[in-house]
Amino acid sequence: MSRLQRRISAATAMVLSAAVLASCGGSPSTGSSQASSALPAIRYQSHLAAGGDLPSGVVLLNPKKAGDEATIKAGETLFAAMNCDGCHGGGGGGWVGPSLADGRWRYGGADAEVFFSIYYGRPKGMPAFGGKLGSDGVWTLVTYLKSLPVPPEVATESWVTR
Repeated sequence: MSRLQRRISAATAMVLSAAVLASCGGSPSTGSSQASSALPAIRYQSHLAAGGDLPSGVVLLNPKKAGDEATIKAGETLFAAMNCDGCHGGGGGGWVGPSLADGRWRYGGADAEVFFSIYYGRPKGMPAFGGKLGSDGVWTLVTYLKSLPVPPEVATESWVTR
């Protein structure tokens, strides 16, 4: 391939790249303008913040009342109907997936953090249920899970010192 052909190929590749970026709403120099201005979906209470300052984000509040028996019963039914017990065991005690009743949460145990895990899913096995259940269904599950009593004996020990 001649030097002129290589230059034409490189120029063609740059033009094609710019066209693809433009069609996605971005530009070659800045990337997607939406990605650069988007805020995180929620603020995680359990994350460490550099210099003590957490990045801004929205605060998700559970619209379901904690301890509401009707919501808890509906959440228990939904937990079984969506086959959550297939991974997390009956009553959320853990099986292939982690226990949801031991008071230890890999991605944070605040209502908003649990909501985020169910709604959007997590890597390595947790599917996103938000598209299937919607916000109301996910909040119902969160209320049910948060109502589960922590067993007096937990099968493994936490690595977090208390």
